[in-house]
Amino acid sequence: MMAKVGLIMGSISDWPTMQLAAEQLTALGVSYERHVISAHRMPQTLQSYGEEAASRGIQVIIAGAGGAAHLPGMLAANTLLPVIGVPIKTHTLNGVDSLLSIVQMPAGVPVATMAIGDAGAKNGALMAAQIIGLRESQVQHAIGEFRARQRQEAEQSERQF
Repeated sequence: MMAKVGLIMGSISDWPTMQLAAEQLTALGVSYERHVISAHRMPQTLQSYGEEAASRGIQVIIAGAGGAAHLPGMLAANTLLPVIGVPIKTHTLNGVDSLLSIVQMPAGVPVATMAIGDAGAKNGALMAAQIIGLRESQVQHAIGEFRARQRQEAEQSERQF
């Protein structure tokens, strides 16, 4: 099966957070590929990935990055695909540095920016699935089922209260 989502991280140390995005995509039946591509150490690889992703069937890119967090923006500059940025929580500033680096893109190079850390990774996967679900009814159906389960869990917790 051809991957629909590119799950890209700047460092292997980002995997514990980005793995949550992978798990959410799998649960929704959305295929993905994963790569470590450093914006600063592998700029040619990053450029090639961005330029070639759509021709290989990728529909959305989720890019997780910490610290300077240039990866999502640089991918967005090299592709016409939607790019979703996930700020990785850092030790220095708890991910605020990553968030600000991703959210402060110049006009004309958009990056959808998620929350810092685990919630951002999960929501990034859900956002990617919603984009894909615009064309693919089975993905849209899976998102509907996910939302129904969330509602049921909330209702059950209310009854237990």
